[in-house]
Amino acid sequence: MNDGDAYATEEWDLNPVSLYAETKVEAESEVLAAASTTFASCCLRLATVYGVSPRMRFDLTVNEFVRDAMLADELLVYGEQFWRPYVHLRDAARVIAEVLDAPGSSVGGEVFNVGNTDENYRKSDLVELLRERLPDATVRFVERDEDPRDYRVSFAKLQDRLGLVPERTVSQGIDEVISLVRSDMIDAFSPLYRN
Repeated sequence: MNDGDAYATEEWDLNPVSLYAETKVEAESEVLAAASTTFASCCLRLATVYGVSPRMRFDLTVNEFVRDAMLADELLVYGEQFWRPYVHLRDAARVIAEVLDAPGSSVGGEVFNVGNTDENYRKSDLVELLRERLPDATVRFVERDEDPRDYRVSFAKLQDRLGLVPERTVSQGIDEVISLVRSDMIDAFSPLYRN
């Protein structure tokens, strides 16, 4: 849900639009309810993850776009005008480790969006980043009038409260996935690389 130019914060009302999202909201409620004087529970809401990993995922938007732009007959892009936040998997992992090491008084009972406010992109923005690197890629946009997952997210709380700012950019992630695909080290269309 994109409310004009507003960025979603941790305080926004949650509006799950799928069973998956509903279970995440329920799990978050259970985790926060488990907080006590001896257990500091905390919830991290990760932006859409991307990047190369030992167990590669090509069912994540940035990674999938790179793969399809390089190897498929065409990259199909649905709803190119809709916003999503993105975070590199190494930055997400670093934030998780830092939160686990943080004093309970800093993180207990808290919810943090994990990402960088500057890393909110429309799918059309991702395509432009790809075209800078892969100018011969064939891209076809498929009109979609609405998508309930159209939103930009603020990650200010993560920076303000914990001093954590993800460092990697989608541009860097695209470059690293291009390098992996060019290496021919994996079959990027294998079902092993999808959840």
